[in-house]
Amino acid sequence: MADLISIGECLIELSSDKPLANSETFIKSYAGDTFNVISMARTLGVSSAYITRVGEDPFAEYLISNWENKSIDTTQVKIVPGYNSMHFISLLTKGNREFVYYRKDSAASTLCKEDLKEEFISKSKILHLSSICQAISESANECVIHAAQIAKNNRVKVSFDTNLRLNLTTSEKALSNINKILPFVDIIFPSYPDESFNLLKLKSKEDVAKYFIDKGVKLVVLKCGDQGATIISKDSSFSVKSISPNGVVDTSGAGDAFVGGFLYGQINQMTHLESSKYGIASSGLKVGGYGALKSQPSKEEVLKQIDKIQIIDQ
Repeated sequence: MADLISIGECLIELSSDKPLANSETFIKSYAGDTFNVISMARTLGVSSAYITRVGEDPFAEYLISNWENKSIDTTQVKIVPGYNSMHFISLLTKGNREFVYYRKDSAASTLCKEDLKEEFISKSKILHLSSICQAISESANECVIHAAQIAKNNRVKVSFDTNLRLNLTTSEKALSNINKILPFVDIIFPSYPDESFNLLKLKSKEDVAKYFIDKGVKLVVLKCGDQGATIISKDSSFSVKSISPNGVVDTSGAGDAFVGGFLYGQINQMTHLESSKYGIASSGLKVGGYGALKSQPSKEEVLKQIDKIQIIDQ
């Protein structure tokens, strides 16, 4: 059984280094926030599984075979009538990007709580969820909340990323759904400062952390982009500086790589400090290449950076 399970939507990714209006060829890949997380964790050595629905279009075999090649458990992936969601991305100069999404009524949006097997989730160590899956449909939202309840009832830790996507939902609706799942969440990963302010209208890290801790979350891990990360619990807090050993080429999926690295540490019973180093190393190396998944680093590359990461006591 898998130590780390995630639930969500993985999209076909077609990328170009030219503006989308002028692009004639695209490079095919795939990406999705919760999948990116388990991909990074699996690369570091965590047994991982994905729960999703895949449409029976020509991309189904491509997705599932690639996941299995990564040794990710796909026994809980359902192939259903319909199509797989897709996004086009153009990586422009100076870090600018264009995105176009085609995901309305995708196969993954039909996820529902009947897709969950309690005995499968109960044998894991961490269940990772995201507000993006909550936003793609009401049945997917119910699936995410029910999964968190199953995990809590079986003493499985719940990890949650607040990943706000205003092309899918409003800040108000996202916060409403997030509040429904918070009673079951152990570790939360908000992005700071823009996302946290859009969701909570709070400006300080301490106030953001207090909001979640007051609702029962044990650990708040603020992803702060090029400012690193701040980890706050009821009893302590510290910050970790970011790194970018190979420069910054593409920040797509950097936060997901961080979460994957951090959860690797937690599953291996590392301290929050040690876990944050794996997160920072994973995300800092990922931004040095193109693609949310293609540029995720190897474990060997991550290990070479661990001792270079600087900690700031609060």
